[in-house]
Amino acid sequence: MLTISNLSKMYPNGVRALQDVSLEIPKGMFGLLGPNGAGKSTLMRTLATLQESDTGSIHLTEEQLDVSRDKNEVRKILGYLPQEFGLYPRISAEALLDHFAVLKGITDSAHRKQAVEGLLRRTNLWEVRTQKLGTYSGGMRQRFGIAQALLGDPKLIIVDEPTAGLDPEERRRFLNLLSEIGENVVVILSTHIVDDVSELCTRVAIIDHGRVLLTGDPRDLISQLEGKIWSSAMDKGEAEKLANTMTVLSTRQVAGQKVVRVLGSEAPGHGFEPVPPDLEDVYFAALKNAWPGV
Repeated sequence: MLTISNLSKMYPNGVRALQDVSLEIPKGMFGLLGPNGAGKSTLMRTLATLQESDTGSIHLTEEQLDVSRDKNEVRKILGYLPQEFGLYPRISAEALLDHFAVLKGITDSAHRKQAVEGLLRRTNLWEVRTQKLGTYSGGMRQRFGIAQALLGDPKLIIVDEPTAGLDPEERRRFLNLLSEIGENVVVILSTHIVDDVSELCTRVAIIDHGRVLLTGDPRDLISQLEGKIWSSAMDKGEAEKLANTMTVLSTRQVAGQKVVRVLGSEAPGHGFEPVPPDLEDVYFAALKNAWPGV
């Protein structure tokens, strides 16, 4: 269990990146959803011991570690895949992963060779292990990133926007890998892609402007919107007018018309029909301060 209590962070330019954030994160896949600039990366960097918070505390309860105080011990059991990470383009995946394994403290050569091979196979990179990293596709680089994050059998894994820019096949392969990893350790998936969280996570928190707006089991949150989501197709002008009288959650362009989803306890008229809610509805309702909003 990872326990975050009253975490706050203000940057020198006056931006309040985190404001009194408190979360309890059990083993398994935990989704952290929010738009760009919501504070997700600041929280991830703080959890990864890369920066200090101004106030608050973070504890790994089973390991009895204070993340702020016991940084070196935390780093021994941490796997981190940041949103952007550099690679040496002229070195092979096998050689660089072996180097990272040494830095991680795996000094026995036989053990290290076994660990490197196992991770390259698990991330489906064994057949291309001798290729230079500069030749890898975006998805292959992300899989290498998760391979290095898994070195040393970490108890806490943090992945920040891992599927951004991946094609559908690579995204699916990567999500399946994360799902397997998340069975026995704490895995925090930070993203603005709602579908990633909907498919993988048993717990979710929605954050914006540095504050936690909502947290819970995605299925429970979705169930709270049953019978309260309505959809209709209309022209652009009608869609724009609706925002003045209804809680419009989202609009999509379909076949030349706007398909609008609104939140309401009663049928809003205007040709709206009831539709099943999903996690995206929960997400937008929270961001629009409309939760429960009915």
